[in-house]
Amino acid sequence: MITSQARPLALELAPSGLWVRAVLVVLGSALIALAAQIAIPLPFSPVPVTGQTFAVLLVAAALGPRFGPASVALYVAEGLVGLPVFAGGTSGPARIAGPTGGYLAGFVLAAYVVGFLAQRGWDRRIWTCALAMLAGEVVIYIFGLAALSRFPLPNGVLEAGLLPFLIGDVYKVALATIALPAARRLLPGRGTGAK
Repeated sequence: MITSQARPLALELAPSGLWVRAVLVVLGSALIALAAQIAIPLPFSPVPVTGQTFAVLLVAAALGPRFGPASVALYVAEGLVGLPVFAGGTSGPARIAGPTGGYLAGFVLAAYVVGFLAQRGWDRRIWTCALAMLAGEVVIYIFGLAALSRFPLPNGVLEAGLLPFLIGDVYKVALATIALPAARRLLPGRGTGAK
């Protein structure tokens, strides 16, 4: 049953306290940065295939609507100040202003959407978890494609920023969708049912 309020997975596992939350936010940004290093450039697109989306969705659902976006925003800030956390070890303001900047901005709002839905129990069942992850993907694509459309692309924005990524994103959503309810089932005294 989906409830009006539920605790995100990471907050259930970790003891409460401001320092613990801060550590979780930093660890989430580190996971996203690590996943961004899995980057496959595409010769026909300025946007590479990366593991970022998977990490963003997972971190968002695990940390909820407050700490998930904070973790993603920290990741983006790290890249802005020069840490090599963006795809392929890149960084700097040019990445935000460039063709992939919309995706990076979309990550923050997507983290809120997924975290919001997870906090309402959508991460407890496969189908609702999948819908939450898909909602996050839609947000990422809206921001990403809007920003990408400002750049000259020989094959068009959909061919450069959407179509080549759909199959991979289906796998990422499936992995995140399976991971969260499965992790909850492993918690002692907790199943997929909401509290």
